Formats: sequence, C-alpha cells, structure tokens
Amino acid sequence: MATPEILVLDFGSQTTQLIARRLRECGVYTEIYPYHLSLETIRSKQPKGIILSGGPASVYDSQAYHANPGILELKIPILGICYGLQWLVHSLGGRVARARSQEFGRAHLENLQNHPLLAEIEPSSVVWMSHGDRVEVLPPDFQTLAQSAHAPFCAIAHTHKPLYGLQFHPESAHSAQGGRILANFARLCGCTQDWNMQDFLAQQIQSIKAQVRGDRVLCAVSGGVDSSVVAVLCARALGAQVEVVFVDHGLLRAGERDQVVDMFADLQIPLHVIDAQDLFLQRLKGVVDPEKKRQIIGHAFIEVFENKAKELSKQGAIKWLAQGTLYPDVIESVSLKGPSAVIKSHHNVGGLPEKMRLKLLEPLRELFKDEVRALGARLGLPEKMLARHPFPGPGLAIRILGEVTPPSLELLRQADSIFIEALHTEGLYSEVWQAFCVLLNVFSVGVMGDKRTYDNTIALRAVVASDGMSAHCAPLPLEFLERVANAIINQVSGINRVVYDITSKPPGTIEWE
Repeated sequence: MATPEILVLDFGSQTTQLIARRLRECGVYTEIYPYHLSLETIRSKQPKGIILSGGPASVYDSQAYHANPGILELKIPILGICYGLQWLVHSLGGRVARARSQEFGRAHLENLQNHPLLAEIEPSSVVWMSHGDRVEVLPPDFQTLAQSAHAPFCAIAHTHKPLYGLQFHPESAHSAQGGRILANFARLCGCTQDWNMQDFLAQQIQSIKAQVRGDRVLCAVSGGVDSSVVAVLCARALGAQVEVVFVDHGLLRAGERDQVVDMFADLQIPLHVIDAQDLFLQRLKGVVDPEKKRQIIGHAFIEVFENKAKELSKQGAIKWLAQGTLYPDVIESVSLKGPSAVIKSHHNVGGLPEKMRLKLLEPLRELFKDEVRALGARLGLPEKMLARHPFPGPGLAIRILGEVTPPSLELLRQADSIFIEALHTEGLYSEVWQAFCVLLNVFSVGVMGDKRTYDNTIALRAVVASDGMSAHCAPLPLEFLERVANAIINQVSGINRVVYDITSKPPGTIEWE
C-alpha cells in the first residue's frame, strides 16, 4: 500500500473527503483520519504535511473538538481549513468569536500580499464560505495573506513556522482556484505528486485479496456505475470466489432489468437475477416517511442477499457482501472519520440492519463518482456503462413523495422514460450529471380538451456537478423543457402539470428524499 504524504484530520465537515480528492487529483496520496488521531500514530505514518478540516462546532465551546496540540511541534507544514483555521488560532493564543455577519456561499478573496500558499492565485478570486464564526485576533507571529468582505483574516500564515490557515473551503468546486491552493500547500510540504488511479487500482486489488483471503463473496449490483465497477474489481481480484447478484425490487426504471442482464452478459460475468418485487412493495405499503423507506429497503436487500448467500453456500460458505458504496453515501448517512452530521440514510449505509451475517466489502467507500468512472476506465469497462447517470439503490421509491404504489410507479416510469429519452435524442444527456423525474403526489386543476382535470404533478430534476457533493441546476433550454412537459402531459394519463426544480445542492440534495 502507498504511504500517505498528507494526512487530513477530520473535524466533521461534510466536504472533508473533497480535500483528499483534490490532492489526489494533483498526484498526492492522502488519507483521512479522525481529528483525535493519536500523536504516536501520526508520527508512525511520517506524513510530509497535515490538513485540519472544517467542522460544525465552535472552537470556543466547552464541547469543541480538539486535535492533539503536539502536532504543532512536529515541524511539518499544517494547513487549517475553516474550523481547522480557527482551531490553530485558538490553540496558539488568538481569538475566535461568533461572526457579526455569517458567510455561506460564494465570496471574493482579496489577496493582500504575495506568499507561496497563494502562488499564481488571482488578486481577486471566488471562494466558497460556510462559517458562522470568524477570527477576531491573530496569534503572535501570524500575518494576514488575504481577506473577504466579512472575514478580515481569510488566509493567514506564521511568519517563520510552516503553519497556514484558510477561512474558506478550497476543496469545494465553487472555490475557483482552490485546487491550485491545495497544490501549493503540497509543494510547501515537499510532496512528490506522482500518485494516480492506476496506483489506487493496484492497492485495492491487494487490499481485497488481503481482506477476503480464501472466502467467497456475494457482490450486489444494480446496473449502475458504482456496483458494476465493484463487480469487475472483485472479479479481477478474486476470480471464481465472487457471485454477482442483481435484485429486481420492483422500483426500477422502464427496461432497467433487461439492460442490466445484457450489460453483464457483455462483461462475461455470470449474473444471478432475483425477482423480489412482491417483498419490497409489500414492505413499503403505507410508508410515507423517506427515512423509513430507505431503512425498509436496506433491510429487505440484506434479507434477500443473506438468503441467496445461504443458498449459494452449498458450494462453499459466503462470508462477504460487496457493494458499491461511495463517499457521498457515507458522509450523508453516518460519521465515517469524524463528527459529521447525518443528512439522510442511504440504503447501503445508514439503512442497513445493525446485525448482519455477512461482512461488508466496500472498496469504493472513499471515492467520488468521477473517480469511480476513472477507475472503471482503468478496468476496461465500456464508455456507455461509465457514462450512465447515477441511480439510487432505493430506486423510484425515493422519487415518489408519499406512499409507493404500483400505479404511482407506473406514472413515474412513463414520465421518466420520456425525459431521459428526450435528453438522449437532443444530445443533452452527457451535458448533465444526473437527470430524473419526481412524482410529487400534489394534485392541481388543469384544462384538457375543454374539460377540468385534477391530476398529479411531475417535477423534472437535472443537475450539473463534478463529484455529487455540490450541484447546481442544469441550464436546459426552455424550449426543450416545454417539449418534455408537453410530451409527458399528452402521453402519461394522470399527469397535468410539470415543473422544473432549480434548487442547488446545498441547500437541497440532488434526490428529493
């Protein structure tokens, strides 16, 4: 396994993994650990630098999170981001207080002086802010490198020690030159910047073999990019020890089952297909709360997988369940490395039962979608598979607001098929990160054929993103949206109104539930 050049200590930010991802993009192998990682462990890893992440706490509170102050004596570069900056300031004798005017969203960074941390950064650039506290007084021997309208100490550095701080989030895609700033820090650390996805592939094959040894693995696939990459990766590492299983839970899009079967036939990977529609729809009957939906679906999946594993264990015990969990699933569902807040339970993370007979194998757990696509390309997966939009494991259940019923599923399938087909036909599918329909179960009055209607509403959702952690509304042409709306209303009986969701993430999420 590669030795990390930079360690990220996580104070609970929703975007901590983005820090490691940006550094990997510039060839620096980075690992994430909780903020309370022991000094002995840090020393044993011999990092060239440390980054302190953001977080939801206030550093001056009695319950604030504190890293081991001994890291400040390691004589290696340390960069504090948001809460990490405030922890540095607080620990070294400065003052942090509640900001009179909070900053959430885009701000303009004004550089005040030249410094290697801000090398090649424009004098005024857009950065992403997310903080309610700010630095009021710098510790001794610190200087201000940049400021924003509401953060006078937006970028700081010690005058003679390798200690640096940023109030904004350079890891966010909204910080226009954030990646360059992190690359500048990597250079200050003396990093080699030669790590790549081929290295990750080799590491994961080695890691899977070491974890599983001679055991057999049941690999769950949905036909999406993530689980397909996991299936091919596990097959590459373990060969005949892997049994690949696809569950039709009745919550799929139109034609999805046939597409998945054909896809794995093309990959020459044997596929077990399980029809469990009745089980899932019965369990979801009468359920309207989205968290309960996710948990019911997660538990039902495990039940089906464990039953199949028992059946297949006649040829040798199956002890592992491999699944395509990604970091956005994890960071929204549970606290992985630090005290991050739960946003929603993903069926394959927070929706899993507490007790399982199978051990989890999740080789993509710390990757983002675009990194998974890059890994899939290294594994030789076809472009048509890698280019598919994300589709959630709970399927259409979380795109129907309210109870999931066969009639509502049919309405949504028809509308979604029209939308996606139109995106393909007009060359727009590859221009968006993800697109889908949501059945709102909101009824409104309409007029069709000179008659009054009182029918359901469909919301179209299409976003542009790079990693799924943030996203904004795709600027689809109005004429295109009008054609799609007209097609849905004319072809799907029971729909008389179509709306377009223009909410960004944050504050919304990409999926509605």
